[in-house]
Amino acid sequence: MSARDARLVVFDLDGTLIDSSRDLATAVNRALARVAPGTPPLPESAVRTFIGSGARVLLARSLAASGLPHPVGEVLPVFLEVYAGCLLNTTRLFPGTVAALEALRDRRLAVLTNKPGDMSRTILKALGVADRFFRIYGGGDLAAGKPDPDGLRRLAEETGVQTASAAMVGDSGIDVRTGRAAGALTIGVTYGFDAASFRADPPDLVVGSLPELADRLSHPSRAAF
Repeated sequence: MSARDARLVVFDLDGTLIDSSRDLATAVNRALARVAPGTPPLPESAVRTFIGSGARVLLARSLAASGLPHPVGEVLPVFLEVYAGCLLNTTRLFPGTVAALEALRDRRLAVLTNKPGDMSRTILKALGVADRFFRIYGGGDLAAGKPDPDGLRRLAEETGVQTASAAMVGDSGIDVRTGRAAGALTIGVTYGFDAASFRADPPDLVVGSLPELADRLSHPSRAAF
């Protein structure tokens, strides 16, 4: 499939549409300090590399990096409570997101993320773009998260679009594996949290910004790969 033929464009959230790393790092460090007072804070640069597979994996990696033996299940409720209080302190859309979504208004757009679904919808609504997407699926909304392809397949079914005419856009190999398992075009963004993972899971198309994505999808002469 050529990129210009993508009738359904599905976006990852953290590292793709929004830069949430500072708020996530704040929540992780506050949660760790609450369950284990005196724990040195993890640098934001480290926490960024833990994002993408959902809250449980984020915490498991953070606990391991801090050398804490606490079970993830013990820390998860604390983290979710803390994160709810700083969800939008510094989280912002990446530059060009609004313009790119407007340029893609002739396609069906959706979000598929491992971040909790209620938090994902709250963030996108507060940032003024929730209504650009016909569906926002996150952790807890589906039986399995990415890289399981069920969410992408469900979005395709809901729109009446074959997965072969869909594109999965994300900043990590998880998104590439999700799209590939569903038979969709895979598009990687290089400005996100885990572009290094594309070495093991190379996407079909790589872009450096969301406006570039919109341009590549909208102009046939620039969409070939």
